[in-house]
Amino acid sequence: MQDTRIGFIGAGNMASSIIGGLINRGHAASLISASDLDTEKLGALAAKTGLSAADNETIARTADVIVLAVKPQVMSAVCTELAASLGDRRPLIVSIAAGITLSALERWFGPDAALVRCMPNTPALVGSGASGLFANAQVNAAQRSIADQLLGAVGLSVWVETESDIDSVTALSGSGPAYFFLMMEAMQESAVKLGLSSELARALTYQTALGAAQLALASDEETAQLRRNVTSPNGTTERAINHFEDGGLRQLVDGALQAAHARSIELAGEM
Repeated sequence: MQDTRIGFIGAGNMASSIIGGLINRGHAASLISASDLDTEKLGALAAKTGLSAADNETIARTADVIVLAVKPQVMSAVCTELAASLGDRRPLIVSIAAGITLSALERWFGPDAALVRCMPNTPALVGSGASGLFANAQVNAAQRSIADQLLGAVGLSVWVETESDIDSVTALSGSGPAYFFLMMEAMQESAVKLGLSSELARALTYQTALGAAQLALASDEETAQLRRNVTSPNGTTERAINHFEDGGLRQLVDGALQAAHARSIELAGEM
């Protein structure tokens, strides 16, 4: 991995976060290149990180790994251009674009292309992402390791068993940060009604969410047991939990994930 030449097509927030994570883990900036239509943004990223600002053709001719980080709406045109520049080269191609299936990528790059499709999420911007990955049959063990390290540079990376599992990852962790933000938003609003200042409500909400996640990660106990550990009989937490349960929280969450999963499938069809 340390000698791997990595080229990013697109230099937006997600690409920039991965680039930063790679450099923080010791990957030489001289082995990283990026292209973007926004030359000012690309120049600023190059100045900040030391990577090489390049064009798509140069990346196609030189990179061992090409990361597709452009909007899904322009992916077809970008991939068609890249495929023409690749010639007989067969680099690993990693797509972080939502809704772009492996079958679509194989149409653009050919059936022999080594392709990885992944779904990262926005906490990758602060090195705490969660990404699901799926590879086609042309990806070898060494390339799988590279893809794992690539996304692992910004958080957790896991391989799923089928490509359709990417839709489930999208519903859970891809969209998941927004679910927690909604819960945090509601908690802050309620705390203000209870008399706390908005600043104090925000600080306590953020720290409580962070602490709960860190405690869950550090513990060997199941989430349900962690909840029970906090829920004293006839106490304040039990009263709140019962209110959630009586209000159908579990059914709401299940319905929300089902809706996101269905929409992910729809979007892939539209792309």
